[in-house]
Amino acid sequence: MIEIGVCQMYRRVSLILFVSAITLTGFSQNPKWAAWETQADTLMSREDFKGAIKLYTKVISASKLKEKTSYRPLYKRAVAYYSSGDFNNAIADMNRFIPEFPENYQARILRALSYRELDDLDSQLTDVEKALELTGGEPQILKWRAGLLMEKNEYQQAKEDLLIVKQFQDDPEVEMNLAFAYYSLEKPDSALMAINKSIELDATFAPAYLYGGSFSLEEENYELALKYLDIALRLDPENVTAQFYKGIALVELKKEAEGCRCLTKAFMAGQDDAGDYLKQYCYGVEK
Repeated sequence: MIEIGVCQMYRRVSLILFVSAITLTGFSQNPKWAAWETQADTLMSREDFKGAIKLYTKVISASKLKEKTSYRPLYKRAVAYYSSGDFNNAIADMNRFIPEFPENYQARILRALSYRELDDLDSQLTDVEKALELTGGEPQILKWRAGLLMEKNEYQQAKEDLLIVKQFQDDPEVEMNLAFAYYSLEKPDSALMAINKSIELDATFAPAYLYGGSFSLEEENYELALKYLDIALRLDPENVTAQFYKGIALVELKKEAEGCRCLTKAFMAGQDDAGDYLKQYCYGVEK
C-alpha cells in the first residue's frame, strides 16, 4: 500500500487577525493599565512576544480580571503565548477566557490551533466544531473540520463537509482532499474526477498530480500513473516521492532500466521504501 498524507487543510492564523478580531472594546479606565496594554500591543507588532507577555501579565495582575474589559489583555496574552510557541499557556489563558465569553468564536479557534500544535486531535475537533456552530458554518472552518475528520478516518463526514465547502469556494486543495476522501471510501473513479477538477482549477497545482499518480498506481493503471507523475516532475524535478512512484510505474510496465534509474535516484535522496523495489526489480538490471 502506497501511503500519502492527508493534505494540510488549515494554516496558521495571523497574529494581526487575532488581535483585531477581539470583540471586547475600549481600554481600561485606569490610565496606567491602558499604557501597559498599549506598550504590549506595540511589542506584539514587533513580534517581541516575551516582552508583550510581561506587560499583559502586569495588566492582568493589576486588574485581577474584575471587569469584562480586563479580559482583553488575557486574550492578547494568549495570542502572544501561541505566537511564541508556548501552547500550553495559550490554552490555559483561553480556559479562563472562554467561560466568560462563550460566544467568542475567535477564542475557540485560538485554542484549537494550540491543541493542533500539541497534536491533541480530539480537543482540537471539539473547539473547531463549536467555532463552526458559532459562525453558522463558515466555509474555512468547515474545511478545517473536514481535515480533522480525515485524520480520524471519518471519510464519509469529511466528504460531506467538503461538498458543502465546494459550493462556496471551490479550489484545487478542496478538490484534492475530496479526492482523498473518495478514494478512502473506495470510490476511485470519483477520486480521479476530483483530481482532474483540481488540475482544471490550477494546472500548476503539483500535489494533485502526485495524488493522481498514487491513486493510479493503487489501481494498477500504470500508464495513467506515468502521465500524472511526468507532469509532477516537470513542475518539481526534485520531488523524491514522484521519482519513487514513477520508478514503480515503469518497472511494472517492464521498463526496468528507466524505472531502476528513478528508484535509485529516489533511494539516494532518502526514499528508503525504494530499496525494496530495487532489490525486487533492479539487481542485475543494466542502468
